[in-house]
Amino acid sequence: MKQKSINIKGTFVSIQSPLVMGILNVTPDSFYADSRKQTEADINKRIETILHEGGQIIDIGGYSSRPGADKVSPQEETLRLTFALKIINRHYPDAIVSVDTFRADVARRCVEEFGAAIINDIAAGELDADMFQTVADLQVPYIMMHMRGTPQTMQQFTCYDDLIVDVRKYFADKVYLLEQMGVNDIVLDPGFGFSKTVDQNYTLMHRLKDFSIFDLPILAGISRKAMIYTYLNITSSESLNGTSVLHTLALLNGADILRVHDVKEAVEVVKIVSKYNNAW
Repeated sequence: MKQKSINIKGTFVSIQSPLVMGILNVTPDSFYADSRKQTEADINKRIETILHEGGQIIDIGGYSSRPGADKVSPQEETLRLTFALKIINRHYPDAIVSVDTFRADVARRCVEEFGAAIINDIAAGELDADMFQTVADLQVPYIMMHMRGTPQTMQQFTCYDDLIVDVRKYFADKVYLLEQMGVNDIVLDPGFGFSKTVDQNYTLMHRLKDFSIFDLPILAGISRKAMIYTYLNITSSESLNGTSVLHTLALLNGADILRVHDVKEAVEVVKIVSKYNNAW
């Protein structure tokens, strides 16, 4: 098995120790209300918190992907993202930034004009036919997630012949295309909460190691999601404990990157699991 790493602007960043990606939502409607940051002061404070608490990547999103989310125009999404990127470039120029968008033109502008280092695409090219070519042109790491439909319709598409087989086939086809186009840095996100029922999400967690066949980094995005709060009959704001449990399970099952709201707690999970894994 090759050593996992991603090329960030010419520097190979090892993922032998899992990375923590802190979420920065510059949206008014993300599912977890405390994650919504829209003013310069709030955005700056959130960035500072992510970095101070040990987050290695800042993931900026300008389009909420929660079930049934309102559609956002490309112009509005770009405005939100570039507003935050300008703040990062002004105060934290060395920060590693991932831009969470399924639109190729938005991704290209964020990378070329504002220095974003990673593209995080919830649709794996399904919602913009130009995305794969854009990633190939830009030669930046590409996180592609499994989803069916759109954020507005995805929960209508939860029927699978075999969940794990179907998701692996989805990734196999796309990894092949990307590698043929010369894309070298691919991260797989199995899409917890996207086009999946609560029970399917737990099956996905239990079988996360099945995706190691690709020998590519795996990202787990489970922070405060419905698979926690719906199952426990609580709210997203009460879901930190459940999140930490699932982060632990994800790491034990092969996750390399955790995409999180609560950076400090996730960093602690990474440290404890690492200690556990190296205890003999």
